[in-house]
Amino acid sequence: MTEKKIRLLVVGGPTGSGKTELALRIAERIGGEIVNADSMQIYRGMDIGTAKPSPEERASVPHHLLDIVSPEVNFSASDFREAATAAIAGIDARGKIPIVVGGTGLYIRALLDGLVDSPHGDPEIRQRFADIPGPELLERLSAVDPVTAARLHPNDRVRLIRALEVFAQTGRPISDFRSEHGFSGSHYQTMKIAIQVERSELYRRLEARVDRMLEEGLIEEVKGLLSAGYSRELKAMRSIGYKEAAACLAGEISLSGATELIKRDTRRYAKRQMTWFGKEKDVYWLDYPAGFATILEHVIEFFA
Repeated sequence: MTEKKIRLLVVGGPTGSGKTELALRIAERIGGEIVNADSMQIYRGMDIGTAKPSPEERASVPHHLLDIVSPEVNFSASDFREAATAAIAGIDARGKIPIVVGGTGLYIRALLDGLVDSPHGDPEIRQRFADIPGPELLERLSAVDPVTAARLHPNDRVRLIRALEVFAQTGRPISDFRSEHGFSGSHYQTMKIAIQVERSELYRRLEARVDRMLEEGLIEEVKGLLSAGYSRELKAMRSIGYKEAAACLAGEISLSGATELIKRDTRRYAKRQMTWFGKEKDVYWLDYPAGFATILEHVIEFFA
């Protein structure tokens, strides 16, 4: 008997594009529940700097995977996949529609395509490839793993070196690990959408949001976390907004300096997200809010 696939809506894209608002509006109209796929919104006590949905927004539509761990926990993509899979199954069992929302592309990929159970990195092996030009890396990879090499560009040094590293460690191509351990989204029938925003407009929104976060008490939020004993060296505390606020509190940079650094790093992060989602398969890039009626029509048709 063929397994019934759960229908799933994924709303991805860069920070500040309007994903939260769009997902809420869709959820209210189709009986949806939201599953968070933002790697920072999982942390308790980190609200302002992560732009979590407001209490009013969370009251209007059920949300999952918000505030589930404390800041000292290193929550991995594998942890997310396990938690999200359970949340989605529960939503579906209640007769509701699961809507996965967030900008952490690795989380979404882990959920839909699985993770590669390949060896941990080896810095010494990686260093052997550090000074080799991209075209030569691709040529070397083609000789040992033509499947992976066929989908990589010579400029994609990180993935080229990782694939060569795995082969050096195991004598096996990383594509073998992928075929063994990825489940290629077999649990879900997925519609993926992302909001298309002109870059200068997105950056304007992001800078305004940083100003708003500081007005709402980001520095005080970080001060409270530090007072509660959370170290500046924690992975969560080194994220954008939190590391700069901590440096400001320590007297290492001024408030204006921290503000500019947060804005710069947020712009850079958004650019990386746009690149990531731009490479993902089967993503519908749509205008919002102008195109909301069209978006809703497509979503309703998908779930019909």
